[in-house]
Amino acid sequence: MAEPQIRLIVGLGNPGAEYARTRHNAGFWFVDELAAGAKANWKRETRFQSAMARASIAGQEVWLLKPQTMMNGSGAAVGAATRFYQIAPDELLVVHDEIDLPAGVARLKHDGGHGGHNGLRDVIANIGANFWRLRLGVGHPGNKGEVIDYVLKRAGSGDQELIDAALQRSLQLVPELLRSGAQKVMNQLHRRDEPDLPP
Repeated sequence: MAEPQIRLIVGLGNPGAEYARTRHNAGFWFVDELAAGAKANWKRETRFQSAMARASIAGQEVWLLKPQTMMNGSGAAVGAATRFYQIAPDELLVVHDEIDLPAGVARLKHDGGHGGHNGLRDVIANIGANFWRLRLGVGHPGNKGEVIDYVLKRAGSGDQELIDAALQRSLQLVPELLRSGAQKVMNQLHRRDEPDLPP
């Protein structure tokens, strides 16, 4: 049985200039890069509380979406768009920051819990957990009580370089992901990341 094709890529983040370069907006960075590379224009879609772009990448058509709710309300936007376009959860890729991965590491995952990520928590509450996630590592502050402040701040220059490099490696695999499915690309991405893992 053929693997479902990804039809919608959602970047999670917080709207507004004050959040634009914070760690929590790594998902926005990813879809912004995709849109720029495909010369796709963002349009405000009030019915989905989102900015959306229609992109052609390596001959494959895909919707890109950035919820314009705050992070904690991302699920309402994702749910509205998937219902309108009749996109099944396993045709969805959600891109988000991940504190449980070091800066510079990216991982693809299917299904599972939210790991304390409030954006994922709300998406799961709206559409269930049966979707793909691209987890962009941003590192952990070392103390659970500091997580909220940590993700709502900019990364230091060293960590930002690592995050940007992982983001670029992930972007290079998107054409193959759209052609062949996320399962095939997952192994390629994880192999590419191995040299960057800490000892």
